[in-house]
Amino acid sequence: MNPSGAVFSPDLIALMRAVLEDASAQLPEAKRTSAIKAEMACHILAAAEKGERDREVLKTLAVGSLVDCSHYSHDISPERRVV
Repeated sequence: MNPSGAVFSPDLIALMRAVLEDASAQLPEAKRTSAIKAEMACHILAAAEKGERDREVLKTLAVGSLVDCSHYSHDISPERRVV
């Protein structure tokens, strides 16, 4: 299920999985749904496909994707918000 045909190394897959876990942990528990995690994963994958490897940048993009396209930004507590 990879329309771009990108191939990711096991190390990069482990990094992306850890980033997704960290990013989803920033959300209130009620917002840690499969749909929201899938949305964040799509942004992580897209950035990784373009060559991004920085953990914090990937996490910021994942959480930021929710802020940009939804109403969930007000649900993330300020002290846990990624900037």
